[in-house]
Amino acid sequence: MAERICSRVGRKCNPEVLETVIEIAVGIARQSINKTRKGTLFVVGDEDKVLEKSKPLILDPLANYPKEMKDIREADIQGTIKELAKLDGAFVVSGDGYVLSAARHIEASSRNIDLPMGFGSRHMAAASISKETDAVAVVVSDNDEVVRVFDDGELIGEIISGVWDLEKIKPHIRGEYEKIVEKDLNLSMLVKRT
Repeated sequence: MAERICSRVGRKCNPEVLETVIEIAVGIARQSINKTRKGTLFVVGDEDKVLEKSKPLILDPLANYPKEMKDIREADIQGTIKELAKLDGAFVVSGDGYVLSAARHIEASSRNIDLPMGFGSRHMAAASISKETDAVAVVVSDNDEVVRVFDDGELIGEIISGVWDLEKIKPHIRGEYEKIVEKDLNLSMLVKRT
């Protein structure tokens, strides 16, 4: 998916960066399953326009760090992002993979954006900024365990992070599939022990 999204003509987006952002988002969604829910928004690429169309909600916790210390592919910055995701606002990530800002309020227009019922302001901000810029937006919803990807104002992908938590889905599965899930759970427990 990331390869296809980043291959659009003129887009400055590294597929590895987008994949990393999505992996971090899924990790945050999974972390939220057992704790208090938290959502966040990542805006990847077209960083100059995104910064123009947003403003800090609070003093930016990443502002005074040099760019080379904010590479999203590094484990240290990923841990920092997971902690900063508790704050409201969006992360702005450059197309080449540097987290430029955190806790940003997106000020893009919601005109001509049509989202399904139940999506809140974070999803509207994601759709809007992806429509007004050449950026891709990745949302971790605080209402469910879903990570959503927006491009050009449209929802183009959903990743249901809880699907891989077999203990949670087992009570909802009956019949022939129950045996498959039970087998997978047993295998999963065996892997955890080794």
